[in-house]
Amino acid sequence: MASIVTKSTALVNSMVTAAKPKFGVFLRYAKVELTPPSPSDIPAIRNGIVKLMSGAKTGAWKNLTVREAWLNTLIGMEVCFWFYVGECIGKRHFVGYEV
Repeated sequence: MASIVTKSTALVNSMVTAAKPKFGVFLRYAKVELTPPSPSDIPAIRNGIVKLMSGAKTGAWKNLTVREAWLNTLIGMEVCFWFYVGECIGKRHFVGYEV
């Protein structure tokens, strides 16, 4: 029993040592990517929406490469899937509302 405890303690210590640098990188990216937009970001968001709308009107989407179109399709599918997951969580059911 004592050997299991010492081995598990050594394993946990090695896991903590290996995880510290990766956790630091995660925290660095989390501080940047997971913060809500500040009021100074609103003009950039507005410009992006205007650029998207004008690109849709002028047909700029026809000049995308296959890779860019595929990535845009995947991002759109991801948004739809997360919307569906959120709806399922909110309804607490997969198909419809339980009456």
